Amino acid sequence: MKNIASHMLARTCATLGLIISLSAPAFAIDQVTTRTLDELKQEIIDRAGRTPQRSPAVKVDVTDIREATAAINTMDRDDWARGFMIPAERHFEAGRKAESEGKIEAARESYLAAYRLFKIAHYPTNNSAQKQKAYERGLDAFLAYGKFLTPKLEVVRIPFEGKEIVGYLRLPKTDGKKAPLVYFATALDSRKEEWAERNEDLLDEGVGIFVTDMPGTGQAPIKVDVDSERMFSAALDYLIKRPEIDAQRLAFYGGSWSGYWAVKMSVVERARLRAVVAQGLPAHFYFQPEWQTTALKTPEYLMDLLPARSMIYGVEGLDAFLAYGPKLSLKTLGILDKPSTQLLLVNGTKDTQVPIADLHLVAQVLPGAPKEAWINPDGRHMGADNKIGSEEIKAKIVTPWLIKKLKE
Repeated sequence: MKNIASHMLARTCATLGLIISLSAPAFAIDQVTTRTLDELKQEIIDRAGRTPQRSPAVKVDVTDIREATAAINTMDRDDWARGFMIPAERHFEAGRKAESEGKIEAARESYLAAYRLFKIAHYPTNNSAQKQKAYERGLDAFLAYGKFLTPKLEVVRIPFEGKEIVGYLRLPKTDGKKAPLVYFATALDSRKEEWAERNEDLLDEGVGIFVTDMPGTGQAPIKVDVDSERMFSAALDYLIKRPEIDAQRLAFYGGSWSGYWAVKMSVVERARLRAVVAQGLPAHFYFQPEWQTTALKTPEYLMDLLPARSMIYGVEGLDAFLAYGPKLSLKTLGILDKPSTQLLLVNGTKDTQVPIADLHLVAQVLPGAPKEAWINPDGRHMGADNKIGSEEIKAKIVTPWLIKKLKE
């Protein structure tokens, strides 16, 4: 296994609190967190104010966070959503005004700021009426922003099992040549909207991007199950038929929960994918009750981790959640016995959400093309710590590797 990093970074900051109420139903009114209301509000303010910023407050103005949290008076999920919709709606209206006046750049920035705040309003999942409303308003804000993107944003709708796969496609100018492409699958609490606007570096290098929500999230048509990667394969069926896309130069990226899908796709779609990145990847140990009963207490996650993880399965409550997970193990399914395409594995040793043991397992037992890895010994989930954030890891590690593999 090749370690791309030549040096690693400082230790993460002290523990912030513990997630509790693990036996509560997934749709309980109270947030699943031991933080008090004041502590919860201060935590997200801190995440927006520090450098690098931390999820879910990445690329969000701390002034907007302060305005939102000032309006939140209870731990009720609807109250949380309403608070963040206040600055979100203000930015949305500013975008409309700027657009009507022909101030396109100002409109773009306002719509994007609105989207990011709507995203926090429904974080980490749409498990209340106001959170669902915030999600829908976020789609409106993002599509308003997307009208002004260059290369253009194309909304793709692919028929699938009586429903549809909704994705965003952006292709670079290639002077008539077919473009290589990276398929991005979103994570537990990320959505395709943010991934569609955060990969300009690939587009600048002549590489197209396609993004869908992972199963059980956003607009995905199915929940997580042992064969839900069929959704990604169906999307690949569509993409290889597009005349602008080079079907011989396709890659796949999955981060956090979708690191699981990335490893699986590197095997089941080995013939069609030239390269795959799995960052923060679950594989086997993640799905065991012994890990989950500890991981659900992680202070890395802001709140509502059990409800978010349960909803992608379509189950409620701790017992049902713990019983569902083990069948998804890539080891149990026999995936790790089959050869894979080229694979880059990324994570932090001190990840409390996904065990680093899963990365080591995949690297050591998955046959096929040689595996490469970037491991931060002091890194949290996805490899980030207090000195290097997720955006920097993407820019310095993930994107260059994908470009190299697609262009070599």
